[in-house]
Amino acid sequence: MSEVIVDVLGQEFSGRVASLSGPSFARDVATGMPTAVTAASPSMDTAAVVQRAFNAPAFRVYTSTDLVGVEVGGAAKNVIAIAAGVNDGLGFGDSSRAALITRGVAEVGRLVAKMGGIPQTVSGLSGLGDMVLTCTGNLSRNRTVGVRIGKGERLADITASMKMIAEGVKNSISVCELARHAGVEMPITEQIRLMLHEDKPAYQVLGDLMRRPAKPEFIFE
Repeated sequence: MSEVIVDVLGQEFSGRVASLSGPSFARDVATGMPTAVTAASPSMDTAAVVQRAFNAPAFRVYTSTDLVGVEVGGAAKNVIAIAAGVNDGLGFGDSSRAALITRGVAEVGRLVAKMGGIPQTVSGLSGLGDMVLTCTGNLSRNRTVGVRIGKGERLADITASMKMIAEGVKNSISVCELARHAGVEMPITEQIRLMLHEDKPAYQVLGDLMRRPAKPEFIFE
């Protein structure tokens, strides 16, 4: 969204744009439950302005200059949360959910790096922190969609019954397009896109992820 803002207002505003992102359900924040988020801007001065404006006893704000990493992580984690919900809806348990989250962080990190962001951002509040919350929290709209699909409901019926938007449904298309453009492999995101928009069965999605060719977890050069 920062790119849209700069495109509309002009390049001279690029240093004045910031994004605030992290593990923060609105209900938790509104009731004063402690959490921490990241304010990101190309200008550290702008990030610091946002930090001072929002920092509070129960709302800790960190700063970052990696606007790309923060925004991509905030969008892409919604798709992983749908996958985690499918896992729960199918009754596959905690171990497989943890694996999905971990591999989700890995593929989002690859995309962030290719788009010019800092991979370490994905291990921070706006990446791993927000992903864990969205993949496990009962208030997560995206996880809820996945759970209901895993239990056999149709996507059209689920979205029609929801008062709020599960961003990962449409994000699955846009994130896959970004990944293809960047030449990045994002198998979890691609399988969720197939499930949501090409009617691939949920059990087959997770099965195909498990049957992918074996490979090293990390490649050190």
